[in-house]
Amino acid sequence: MSEQQEVLLRVENLCQYFGPTKAVDNVSFDIKKGEVFGLVGESGCGKTTTGRSIIKIYDITSGSIYFKGQRICAGTKSYRDAIKEAKKEKRTCKDDKRIAELNEIIADNQAEIKKAKFDHKHSDHEYAKRLVAETKEKYAKKLEQATSETETKALQKEMKDALRVAKKTKLITKIQMIFQDPIASLDPRMTVREIISEGLVINGIKDKEYIDKRVYEMLELVGLVREHAGRYPHEFSGGQRQRIGIARSVVMEPELLIADEPISALDVSIQAQVINLLNELRERLGLTILFIAHDLSVVKYFSGRIGVMYYGNMVELAETEELFAHPMHPYTRSLLSAIPLPDPRTEKQRVRIIYNPLASHDYSVDKPSMREILPGHFVRCNDAEEQQYKKELGL
Repeated sequence: MSEQQEVLLRVENLCQYFGPTKAVDNVSFDIKKGEVFGLVGESGCGKTTTGRSIIKIYDITSGSIYFKGQRICAGTKSYRDAIKEAKKEKRTCKDDKRIAELNEIIADNQAEIKKAKFDHKHSDHEYAKRLVAETKEKYAKKLEQATSETETKALQKEMKDALRVAKKTKLITKIQMIFQDPIASLDPRMTVREIISEGLVINGIKDKEYIDKRVYEMLELVGLVREHAGRYPHEFSGGQRQRIGIARSVVMEPELLIADEPISALDVSIQAQVINLLNELRERLGLTILFIAHDLSVVKYFSGRIGVMYYGNMVELAETEELFAHPMHPYTRSLLSAIPLPDPRTEKQRVRIIYNPLASHDYSVDKPSMREILPGHFVRCNDAEEQQYKKELGL
């Protein structure tokens, strides 16, 4: 499998409920290594909640999230619901064969709950164990090839430091997040040096010279200068604060960066600078990015694939060019019709499409699901809508 095709993150049937509120409901998608995946939708549709669930700020209600092939988040509600339904049916069932089947369903789901709890709690520990084993193997070969006692002692010290870091390393640190509000995400009592280096210190790195070197590298990487390291967040502009937030994220050498509306609190001219910076970092550091935003024109410029969310559901998912050329779901069409154009004549003729889910869909009998209408183009629809979309496309 090539690097472009390798799936780095896979989200399966993600549900995030807060009491009766279904903030995210049965959302599935994957992000390939090296790509920028855009997540768009109106305020309150579940975009940020999805990002926060991936990075384990929230314990997910149901579903699974896999990172680098390992399950890092797992919810148990779907398994508990299946057990509840099986027990309910079992109370009134008189068929011995069906009772045996129900007992098997209960046992299977109880086993899945145990697996889910173990994976959710111990994924970081399992990753650290694997990392320690790899580190020992790496240094064992180097020690065998050492030609002097001085070299051996230096390698042993290096291995001791590397093992200390490996034991404290968590798989989740390979996912980092840039938050929407730069000032709210920075501790006002910490200097920029302390903010950027905090993750390194937590991971067991004690060498002050190394920490300072990394902090200065990150500051210069994001367009700031070394002198900024001793200052506090209130001494910076909004754009500079967001750069500090980006530096704090990339210092941990993540593989996946979740950018949660990183430009919505900034001026238009600064927005362009931050987007260009993220593009440069993606190319230089080989980052994969989940880009959450409202501005569809920015998402079109920055993302390779786009997922559209509405009311906690993923309603459409496709490659950027395909989505803009053939929007199918009425909500996607409504979003695209709202994009202002820098041409007064065209703007006068622009027809704004209003999305009314009650008028657009009849899901009283035929329930919707995500379906592949074109290769790689998925839409949430029922049988009648699927036929209609295919008819419109001449399929």
